[in-house]
Amino acid sequence: MGYYNNPSGQPKPRRAGTFLAGLAGVAIGALLVWLLFSSVPGLAPKNDTATSTQLAETDRQSATASVEITTDVTEAVEKAADAVVGVTNLQAANDFWSQGQGQEQAVGTGSGVIYKNEGGKAYVVTNHHVIEGASGIELTLSDGTKVEATLVGSDIWTDLAVLEMDDANVPDVVELGDSDVLKRGETVIAIGNPLGLDFSGSVTTGVVSGTDRAVPVDLDGNGSEDWQAEVLQTDAAINPGNSGGALVNLAGQLIGINSMKIATDAVEGIGFAIPINSALPVIESIEQNGEMIRPAMGVTLMDLVQVPQAQREETLNLPADVKEGVVVNSVVDGSAAAKAGMQQFDVIVEMDGEPVGDIIELRKHLYNEKKIGDTLAVKAYRNGELMDFELELVDNSAL
Repeated sequence: MGYYNNPSGQPKPRRAGTFLAGLAGVAIGALLVWLLFSSVPGLAPKNDTATSTQLAETDRQSATASVEITTDVTEAVEKAADAVVGVTNLQAANDFWSQGQGQEQAVGTGSGVIYKNEGGKAYVVTNHHVIEGASGIELTLSDGTKVEATLVGSDIWTDLAVLEMDDANVPDVVELGDSDVLKRGETVIAIGNPLGLDFSGSVTTGVVSGTDRAVPVDLDGNGSEDWQAEVLQTDAAINPGNSGGALVNLAGQLIGINSMKIATDAVEGIGFAIPINSALPVIESIEQNGEMIRPAMGVTLMDLVQVPQAQREETLNLPADVKEGVVVNSVVDGSAAAKAGMQQFDVIVEMDGEPVGDIIELRKHLYNEKKIGDTLAVKAYRNGELMDFELELVDNSAL
């Protein structure tokens, strides 16, 4: 006979339902804990380390993915940049330590453009002022190679110069464009060495701000204007060292030679370049002759505005209403002017039917409108009388 702890004597009830309810509670709790650890950063179970690392690596790769961007500008630069070189002006050193040793030192740097490779020689166009006074010239190619160059010739009026070097290391030659078809607002790219060779191959972009601009230039440094350069205007940054570098279009074609920059407190973002169509005749003449051959009258000149009123009346005997013109200071023997009968103190007021007010206007007409062998019709006052002259223009190098 057995004894049970059941005072009532009834059979003890089965606990299967209670057990199942407890088991369900444990499962639900475990599920809640798993969800908690999965959703809260930093609480993931240790056995998920591999998965977390993989996810982090995927995120890192996504954040550092390399994307190569190609634009019209980058393509143009890639096409033209290797043809742009650094130009170093070397002059004999005159310091104490180099006396008598014939050493040369760099006195200035600029840029240049390789535009031709022919017959074992490569040709570079740059600015006259970049190589002015040089006893030696060194070029720095796009890969850093330095080579010697010789001066073929230069032209102060257009600020152009042509250099020659051996073609052994020439990386590329620029493609020439057409500056006559440029439009205002068209994108252009300046390539050069602003502030010297440490910034070689620098690129700036802008637009064509204006075409056919005339900019007064003081060529001899005496403070008075001698010439009006015909240039392209751009807002692409052109700084010291950019002179002689390339101005290219979006096709990577050379459309201008960077020449100068107005840099004053009142002016910002105005740069200038010599149009390639204007530069080419000068470049070709320098290649062939060592200089730009122009027609010449055979006279020295001064502006009438520089003549005191007393001399206008007593020496020139000019009518009172003549306020502008160009005074003939001297006539070269055997020149076109001498053969035409012009004399000292003649006052030129008209050329080929166009008024001439000063030397700049006279030079522009003579250099831009006339060729060697052309006839030039001149009107000039002599002792108060207006006279006509016909000059058969000759080669300026022959005078």
